[in-house]
Parts: sequence; C-alpha cells; structure tokens
Amino acid sequence: MVGQKQELAAVVLGDPRWAAVVARDREADGQFFFAVRTTGVYCRPSCGARTPRPENVVFFLSPDEAEKAGFRPCRRCHPEQSSEGGRYAEWIVALCRLIEASDTMPSLQTLADTAGISKYHLQRRFKAATGLSPRAYGMAHRVRKVRGSLSAGSHVTETIYAAGYSSSGRFYADADQMLGMTPGAFRKGGANVEIRFAVGECSLGAILVAASGRGVCAISLGDDPERLVRDMQDNFPHANFVGGDAGFEQMVARVVGFVEQPGLGLDLPLDVRGTVFQQRVWQALREIPPGSTTTYSELARRIDAPRAVRAVAGACAANLLAVAIPCHRVLRLDGSLSGYRWGVERKRALLLRERDNADEA
Repeated sequence: MVGQKQELAAVVLGDPRWAAVVARDREADGQFFFAVRTTGVYCRPSCGARTPRPENVVFFLSPDEAEKAGFRPCRRCHPEQSSEGGRYAEWIVALCRLIEASDTMPSLQTLADTAGISKYHLQRRFKAATGLSPRAYGMAHRVRKVRGSLSAGSHVTETIYAAGYSSSGRFYADADQMLGMTPGAFRKGGANVEIRFAVGECSLGAILVAASGRGVCAISLGDDPERLVRDMQDNFPHANFVGGDAGFEQMVARVVGFVEQPGLGLDLPLDVRGTVFQQRVWQALREIPPGSTTTYSELARRIDAPRAVRAVAGACAANLLAVAIPCHRVLRLDGSLSGYRWGVERKRALLLRERDNADEA
C-alpha cells in the first residue's frame, strides 16, 4: 500500500498541473480540474480549500468528466460553472481520449482536423490545458500505462501490447528512460536493483552521491548525513544499497571537486529519471553554463512553454542531482534567490563560487 501511494504521489508531483494547484493559479481555471479521492469532490485549480495530499489527487479536463468519474462539485469554488477557458475543454478532452485510445500517436494534422482548428492553435491550446504538447502527452500516457501495468503485477509481454507497442524491440528501447531500470526489475518494485552510495564532506556540508548501473542517480547536500541516506532509501524502498568501494570513492571525489571548482566540469554518466516535462526542463538547465543564470520565465520560454512558469519551478524543485543538473542557476524575475532543495545559502554559495571561477578564467 505504501509503495502504491508513493507511485501515485510521484505521478501527480511530476505533472505540471500540480504546481498550478499548489499555487492556486487563477489563470489555470477552466484549463483543467482536480479531484480528491478521499473527499469525492472536484475543484478549480484556484480553489482556496486546503491543498490535498498528492497521492489523493486526480486531474480532469472538464466538469462532466469529473462527475462521470463519481466526483461532485466543490461548494466553495463551484467548478461546474462556466469559465473563460471552459469552451475549449470539450474538444481537448476528445483529443486526449483519441490519443489514449490510439495504438500509435496520431499526427498533429490528424488532431487538428479532428478539432477543426489549425495545428498552431491546437498546439497552443493543448499545451495551455495540459502543460504538455500532444506528443508529450501521448508519451506520458504510455509511461503511466507501462508503470501501472507492471506495478499491478502484469507480465512484461502483456504490458508491451497493453501500452500500444507493436514490437518488443521498441518497448525495450524506451523502457530504460521510462522506468530507470529493466521492466522486470520495476515489476518487482525495484528489487535487485543495486545502488551504490557514499557520504562525504565538502565546504557546503555533508554530500551524498549515489549511482545505479546507469550512472549517478542522486547528489544531495545537507547538514545531517543520516537524513541524506534516509531520503535516498525512501526513493527505492526495495533496492539493494551497497556502500561505495575505493573506485566509487573516486567518483565521489570528482563530484566534490566539481562542487569546489565548477570549472573542472563533471563528465560522469547520469541516471536522470522524471516525467517528459521534467526531462525537458532538466536538459535546459544543463545547457546553462557555469557563471550564468536565468529566470523561471526565461527557462519556460526556452522549452517552448511560456505559460508553465510554475510548472518549471516545480521541475526544478524535483531535481535530485544537485550541481549536476544546475537548478541553482535559476533566479526569480527580479534577480533574487528563490527556494532551493538543499538550502538557499548553499544556492548563494554555489552562484558566488561559479561567478568567481568565471571571472578568474
């Protein structure tokens, strides 16, 4: 049960719409609705009620869809009443269902013809409503089907065809990125996946480095080494954790050296796991050179999602690889520091160190 809740929470936390719910974003009203399983109520994103636990949340694109699923409208925000974006909801829902029901991803032209609008208008409205492009939405749906099927204990062969793959070759080509491990290992809850780790010290405090067979999967900074280890174990409750040997200690030393001297670079393989949207944000972060900074708004524009500023901030907050994926290089629009998973003071120290390093160069 705990594993299932963690899986549900991970799906919602990785959805760009969750950031709008947490922020009570009025601009998102009419673009989607969220329901809470424990209360049986659905709401607008801007609803002022207490923010629910993510594992209890499910998203819908229209009031009708939420009510057909058995939820009733919130008496506080009255989501069943019309809103500015509501007139787009019906055909967006239809397009989502078409994508989900198709064995192969429909072309953008097919989707545009179905909606009776231009491809440009389709892309813009679809992304505004779901936070993703139609193609990214299709991939995210396929990932959910694969994860859900394997978590329920289905055999890999059944999962291949249930997720719409016409061949096992294509499935296995995508599985590594979708699951972060082999399908068989994921089906067993991460059992037998070996993760090596070690805790060291750097000028910013304790540092934990962990790696799977694919590469470095976690770099954490903090004051309490034991807390860093517990947090890592929570991400893989069934994995086999192995203390780092002498060779692994050299990898840790390279990470520490990069923290102290950013100009050295960090040429190590990374095991980057996240949603399609998060992957786009993290790749854009890695393209920001040391000594440079950007804003959440600019980062959203770089990934062609200018309205998804809060979702971009959420993806930065979900990053597990400190310094390797440099979310510390993102500032507020006014240039001030915002929150940082490993502490604002560490963010300030990293930025000062990188600027000093760039000036010396």
